[in-house]
Amino acid sequence: MATQISQDRTSERQALTAEQEELLEAGSLADTDIQARPHAFYTAMRRGDPIHYDARLGSWLVTRHEDISAVQSDPVTFSVQHGYSEQQARGMRDEFEAYLREHGGGYFPDAIMSDPPYHTRIRKLMEQAFTAHRVKELEPRITEVVRGVIADVVERGDGKCDAVKDIAIPLTIRVIVEQLGLDQGMEDEISRWSVAVTAQIGAMQSRETMLQNAALIAQLQQYLIAKMKACEENPTEDMISDLVHAEVTNADGSKEKLTFAEAVSLVRATLIAGNDTTATAIGNLFYVLTTRPGMAELLDSVVDDERQLNRFIEEHLRSEPPVRALSRMTTREVTVNGTAIPAHAHMLLVYGSGNDDESVFPEPRKFDITRQNLGRHVAFGGGPHRCVGLALARMEVKVAAREIARQMKNMALAIPESEIRYTPTVATRTIESLPITFEKREG
Repeated sequence: MATQISQDRTSERQALTAEQEELLEAGSLADTDIQARPHAFYTAMRRGDPIHYDARLGSWLVTRHEDISAVQSDPVTFSVQHGYSEQQARGMRDEFEAYLREHGGGYFPDAIMSDPPYHTRIRKLMEQAFTAHRVKELEPRITEVVRGVIADVVERGDGKCDAVKDIAIPLTIRVIVEQLGLDQGMEDEISRWSVAVTAQIGAMQSRETMLQNAALIAQLQQYLIAKMKACEENPTEDMISDLVHAEVTNADGSKEKLTFAEAVSLVRATLIAGNDTTATAIGNLFYVLTTRPGMAELLDSVVDDERQLNRFIEEHLRSEPPVRALSRMTTREVTVNGTAIPAHAHMLLVYGSGNDDESVFPEPRKFDITRQNLGRHVAFGGGPHRCVGLALARMEVKVAAREIARQMKNMALAIPESEIRYTPTVATRTIESLPITFEKREG
């Protein structure tokens, strides 16, 4: 008998327009046009088929907030480990793994993308690098880095830049380089490495691009392994050292550390998640500031009020979540919101749709910092796998927003909005390039 999920009930399906029916019939999250403009597809799924089978992806798309929350709260039935493993280098996993074993110092499974009870141990050890104390300690230095990156662009004096390539990406990379204790001046390499790692879960690779990306990941791993071995010998005040030397005391008094392979996977995950998704959030912030009337003025009005600025950032993360969807796999036959899903089926929790769910967030496309339930968004996931670095990500986006408002004004897109291109991936909604014009804010 199939297990029933989502409060043992089926949500009422709504009548769809002919256009929505056609979108459900022919649309796919693999379609780059839908990836760029996904909200109509999300709405059609939530209303007419909230647990939608996307034949092109071979995945069940979970689109309602309630169902996403139910699934990610049950790591036994819905396995992160199997879902992520199945998605990685999809269809080419064995070749990808063999390449890294030969050229990248080894194949290191993502320890954080695992299931309890193993995940519980990994999470406890990883959290030592993300304590509230460490995050609070980092804010002044992160502010200094962000202020400097934006000032460098503003002081060029030409009143134009690529908000993604000149600000969002270098800003987040410089911050994560400092946090991890990596070498300065590596923005280009880290950017390429990040794209290569993210591509493995994006389900959009050919064999040729998979091998190109695997070669970049091999370079990344060789670089990190050398840094980690140096930290083993001489501990430093950074997150690599925190992870290499992380230790927990068990109930019986015994002490436990990460294996070196586990530490490699966690340092790699921290580097990629710490810059890729945060850069996406900041790029998306520039997008809304330059395309949505009143947004820049709203940011100006809250920039000096910490509480209101925090609410602005939270609503931005709800409205434009950088992570579009993450994987799960069923461990047994299960019924979710009236839809029977077989065992060993691949699923995608579509966070972008969950954050647009009208039943939870009325008028979801309206940017409203007065929402009473802002904290319910799923931009950082939820359950046992809620993002371990969420406090750091929130703070970094907040600092960026503050510095943008204090240094730039009258921002506008320098290209037609229709020409904006997104990285082809189901995993994130990442703008590749965002040319803008602006004026320097004096004083």
